[in-house]
Amino acid sequence: MLLYITLGTNDLYRAGQFYDAVLPLLGYRRQHYSEEEIGYSADSDTRCRFWVVTPFNRRRATSGNGAMVALAAETRASVDAFHAAAIAAGGVDEGGPGLRPYHAHFYAAYVRDLDGNKLSAVCENPE
Repeated sequence: MLLYITLGTNDLYRAGQFYDAVLPLLGYRRQHYSEEEIGYSADSDTRCRFWVVTPFNRRRATSGNGAMVALAAETRASVDAFHAAAIAAGGVDEGGPGLRPYHAHFYAAYVRDLDGNKLSAVCENPE
């Protein structure tokens, strides 16, 4: 359904360090870099699906209230590792790893990146 997503940043270098530390734990890695944007995807994908960008209008990047990006994780251990790496890289805890009431196998963790963008890693596989 989604082609790609972009999140704004006010410090692309710092954001790159954060995402380089957390996204590989979910199977995504940096595939593109320029002075305006960094793109991530799985090695098997034909295009970057997750972008961190400086806003096109050159105004300050802000996070959306009620907006969140949920990233698929293959295992609960990946969710745990994502959360720990995000916190270690300077992210803010928005809900530690654990089962959520959405369905029996919805295991998720929530963090905010260095610019306040909310992220979630979710494993829906039974373990």
